[in-house]
Amino acid sequence: MSGQLFTEEVSRSGATLLPIDSEHNAIFQCLPGSYQCGQSLEREVQRVLLTASGGPFRGWSRDRLSTVTPEQACAHPNWQMGSKISVDSATLMNKGLELIEACWLFDISPKDIEVHVHPESIVHSMVEYLDGSVIAQMGSPDMRTPIAYGLAWPERIASGAISLDLFEVAQLNFEKPDLENFPCLKLAQEAFDVGGTACTVLNAANEVAVASFLKGNVSFTAIPDIIASTLEDASIAPITSVNQILSVDEEARVIAQQQIMKKKRP
Repeated sequence: MSGQLFTEEVSRSGATLLPIDSEHNAIFQCLPGSYQCGQSLEREVQRVLLTASGGPFRGWSRDRLSTVTPEQACAHPNWQMGSKISVDSATLMNKGLELIEACWLFDISPKDIEVHVHPESIVHSMVEYLDGSVIAQMGSPDMRTPIAYGLAWPERIASGAISLDLFEVAQLNFEKPDLENFPCLKLAQEAFDVGGTACTVLNAANEVAVASFLKGNVSFTAIPDIIASTLEDASIAPITSVNQILSVDEEARVIAQQQIMKKKRP
């Protein structure tokens, strides 16, 4: 919602920004030791490879997705998370929000980020350099690792995470995301490209749509439809202040609720 204002304030104050979200922490670890969040990557980096688990419905058709229950959507195969973020993972919106976050943290655009569905959740993200080298950060799926990294940076401390056993993992798989059946990722990419308050509208509409799904009022497949309709109906403007963002957020929630009434189950 406020990535622009946040990164501007980090730059103005001279603060050091350390990403803790596992994927962004992984990207940060793959960058040169002198790198600081917000700096341009153009001189060295070819692209960022952002990994996604794919959620519990990887490979499902839209018809099958239309029958998904909140209980199914909250049963993530690799991570133990709250209900809202579990649904976001299932729709790939969580990866869309992470893509937006990565754009602000590393001063890149969506075209510089390639999302790789990686069901094992062992490679937490990668960075490809101009010479063709690809640096990956790997480890057991455990948030204690990036938290420990953030607490001790630039040193390292024990995190308590289980050591990665590649013999047990045996193989690592990567797939392209299915944007046709999981369009939330594409909506996030488009919202960032539009700029201004579009990402605020995206986030607000998603929160309202997911809450309605968890209550059983709309189907799983209605979530991206509600978000897309809200983005179409909302007014998008350049970001000027936190108060403006909060006002846009409130307006978008009203519009999203109106879209829900059109799709609400009897």
